[in-house]
Amino acid sequence: MKKDKKISIERGSGLLQRAIDEKSTNVVCAPSKLASDFISRNEQGTLRVFVAGGSRSGNEAIYEEQAFKLGEVIGHMNYRLDFGLSSKGIMGAVAKGLIKSWSDMGKTEKSPIYGITTKEYLALYKSDEVLDEVSKIVVANTLEERKQQLLAADLVIFTPGGVGTLDELVYDCVAMQDGFLDYKPFVLYNVNGFFHHLLEYLKEINLKGFSDPMPFVVVDDHVEAGIAFRVLQYTFCRHMDKKEGIHLMEKIIYELPYIIEQHYKHPRKTVKSILEEKNAILSGKSKMAKEALTREIENAYLSKEIERMYERLAKTGRDTALVSDKLSDLKKRHIKG
Repeated sequence: MKKDKKISIERGSGLLQRAIDEKSTNVVCAPSKLASDFISRNEQGTLRVFVAGGSRSGNEAIYEEQAFKLGEVIGHMNYRLDFGLSSKGIMGAVAKGLIKSWSDMGKTEKSPIYGITTKEYLALYKSDEVLDEVSKIVVANTLEERKQQLLAADLVIFTPGGVGTLDELVYDCVAMQDGFLDYKPFVLYNVNGFFHHLLEYLKEINLKGFSDPMPFVVVDDHVEAGIAFRVLQYTFCRHMDKKEGIHLMEKIIYELPYIIEQHYKHPRKTVKSILEEKNAILSGKSKMAKEALTREIENAYLSKEIERMYERLAKTGRDTALVSDKLSDLKKRHIKG
C-alpha cells in the first residue's frame, strides 16, 4: 500500500519543501490537522493581516502603486501577511511592498509572508522574487479549505480585484453573518473609489431587509490603511460576539476620520497617543472639552462623507453619460432594423 506524501511547512526556502516518497507521486495533506495547526499558530505572535485582491493589475497604475505601498505599511508595522500566493497583479504588488520594507529595515530573516493555496495552483507556480521570500506555504486540498484558513487572520482587507476577490468578499460576509466565523474587522481598500458601486449595493440590500449591516472600514489609500490598522490593533479584541463587534466597528468607522485628521495635523503623534488623548477627554470631567471634541469628531466624519459623496456623484455622472450613449446607440440600431 502506498504511503501518503506528507507536506512539510518549513521556514527557509520560500517554496514548499516536499518530502518525496519514491513510490508515490501524489501530494496529500490532512485538511483537519492542517487547519487546526494553522489556527493554533494564529493565536500566538504578531497581528495577522489577510489581504484579498486581484491577480491582475488593472488598467490604471494607481491600483498597483497603492497595493505596493500597502505591503510596505504591513511590513513596517511588523504584521504578518497572509495571502493567496501570487507573484502577479495586486497580490504580487502587496507582497513585493512588504519584501521591500523588510529589506529597508535591514532584517535578514524571511519576510513574514504566508501563502495559502491549493495543490492545483501550487503546481502552476515557478520560483521567483516573491515566492523565494515567502516564509511558509500552506497547501489546502480545496478552495473552501483555503478560504477557511485565510479567514483565521486577525483582520481582512479587500483590495481591488476581479470576480475571485468578489467571491472572497461575499463568502466572508456570509460566513460572518451566519455565525460560522468569529466577528472580525473587514477593511475595504477603496483606491480610486474602486468599491463605490459595491458599497452602494451592500447598503441597498441591507435597507431592503435582505442582509445584516456589514460595517466595513473604508480607507482610500495606504496612509489611511495604516492608521486604520493601528486603531483596530488597539481597540478590537479577538473572539468578540457579533453584537459587540458591530457596535465597536460602527464606533471605529465614525471616529476614524478624526484620527486620520489628527495624524495629518500632528504627524509626530502616534495613533496610540491620539486614541489615548481622545479617550481621556471623553471620559474626563470637563463638559466643555467633551463637547468640543464631540464636534470635532462629528465634523471630521461629515467632511469625509462629503468628500466621498462628491466622488460618488462624479462617478454617477459618468455612469449616466455612459448609459445615455448606449441607449442612443441601441435606438439607432433598433430603427435601422
